[in-house]
Amino acid sequence: MESYQAERERMVNQQIAGKGVSDEKVLEAMRKVPRHVFLPEEARAQAYLDSPVRIGSGQTISQPYIVALMTELLDVHPDHRVLDVGTGSGYQAAILGELAEEVHSIERHPELAVSASERLESLGYAHIHVHVGDGTQGYLAAAPFDRIIVAAAAPDVPEPLLEQLAENGRLVIPVGTRFSQQLEVWDRVGDDYKQRKTISVVFVPLIGKSGWES
Repeated sequence: MESYQAERERMVNQQIAGKGVSDEKVLEAMRKVPRHVFLPEEARAQAYLDSPVRIGSGQTISQPYIVALMTELLDVHPDHRVLDVGTGSGYQAAILGELAEEVHSIERHPELAVSASERLESLGYAHIHVHVGDGTQGYLAAAPFDRIIVAAAAPDVPEPLLEQLAENGRLVIPVGTRFSQQLEVWDRVGDDYKQRKTISVVFVPLIGKSGWES
């Protein structure tokens, strides 16, 4: 299998670092993880383009810059337990797996969860665990989480996700309408939360009990 290393270097230099992402740990993870492996065979030529790519079941793998930016905003430390809501292809989980001690990823589409889990296992990510379920409800069995990242757009921040944040925990999530959102960063301080908004984005809707109905 081709390594695509040159393409990854170009992706990081032009699309990510070139747009302002500067956390070297994040840049190194983006250089290392083989993004093309997370795409269907027929879409691999698009793996390192500056755009999202469809992966089936109405889902996409996010634009590389957005993956890197959200990961940088999340500020993952090596001892962190992270929840990744919306596994999709498993690419974001793999990036997190380069940075965190343990990653739990939840996906509502069983077929995507199975393929992502197999892909991550084949790449040696034994500390990444994929679950099938309603991501808007988090994953209580492994809570609390130091960091939570959501790769789908919510009308409001799901309360279960805030509740499952550890002390000094952080949540990064797109919030808004079905067609336009802003990336929000929520930090837990005791029983209070500090919120700030960053860039405008467009994500697929977050479907579930505390998200969109369908």
